[in-house]
Amino acid sequence: MASLKEILKRQPVAATIRLTIPAGAARPGPPVGPAIGQYKLNIMAFCKDFNARTQKYKPDTPIAATVKVFKDHTFELTIRSPSVTWYLKQAAGITSGSRMPCHIVASTLTLKHIYEIAKVKQSDPYCQYMSLEAISKSIIGTANSMGIKIAKELD
Repeated sequence: MASLKEILKRQPVAATIRLTIPAGAARPGPPVGPAIGQYKLNIMAFCKDFNARTQKYKPDTPIAATVKVFKDHTFELTIRSPSVTWYLKQAAGITSGSRMPCHIVASTLTLKHIYEIAKVKQSDPYCQYMSLEAISKSIIGTANSMGIKIAKELD
C-alpha cells in the first residue's frame, strides 16, 4: 500500500483506459497504439510492461488491463485474469454459450471445475477479499446464464 507522502505527490489522473489484449501480444498497432498514444504515453514501454506481466498466461488468452494515465504522462497498469466466461468456455470445450440458456444445455461442468476457476479468480484485485464460496456462487450464476449445467460429478 502506498504511503501518504506518495499519494500526495502523485499527479491527478488524466484518464482511465480499459483494454482487453491477448496475453503477451501487446503491439504498438491497433487497438493498443491509438488508445495509449492519444495520451502521449510511451507505447513501447507499455507494451514491454504488459508483455512481461502476462508471460505466465498462455498466448492469445484475453487479459483485461486497466491503465491509469496521470497528468505528467506516466501510467499505472493493473492486470486482471481472464473473464469467467472465457474460463467456462475453455473448461466446457465450447465456443459460445447456449442461445436459450434455460431450455438448451450447451455443456456440463462439475463443481471441481467451478472451484478451480474460483481459485484463479480470487487473485484478482476486485475479488481478493471475497470468500471462495461467494466467488463460486457467482461463477455458477454465470454458467447458468450461459446454458452450462453444473453437476456434482460427470456421469
